[in-house]
Amino acid sequence: MEAARAVGASVGGAVGQGLARAAADVRLGGDPEAAWRHVVEVPGASALARCLQRAAASGAPAAEPLARIAAEARADGNRAATERARRAAVAVTAPVGLCFLPAFLTLGVAPVVIGLASGLLRGGG
Repeated sequence: MEAARAVGASVGGAVGQGLARAAADVRLGGDPEAAWRHVVEVPGASALARCLQRAAASGAPAAEPLARIAAEARADGNRAATERARRAAVAVTAPVGLCFLPAFLTLGVAPVVIGLASGLLRGGG
């Protein structure tokens, strides 16, 4: 229970509050299975709560299942960050193109057009 309280305090947010509340309930003599329902109510924390409920009911250590849940959560976070980065790269293309287009026209196309026009005017007259 001390671990849940410490993690709850360090994580913060809804999950941290649920962990801290569940740890406090169990420490005060509440039913462990009922106490972990505070974590079940938090969106996205149901796997964590189920693991903690099983550990409280059976007395089995929860370290290995929690490590798997944490690895899955990190992988999901990495996938979501990669997807956001891909969308950002696409969204940035148009503004960057609009910034470089005037420079390209001024430094790349305009000198060629001016050179061709001056050559035609000299050659024609």
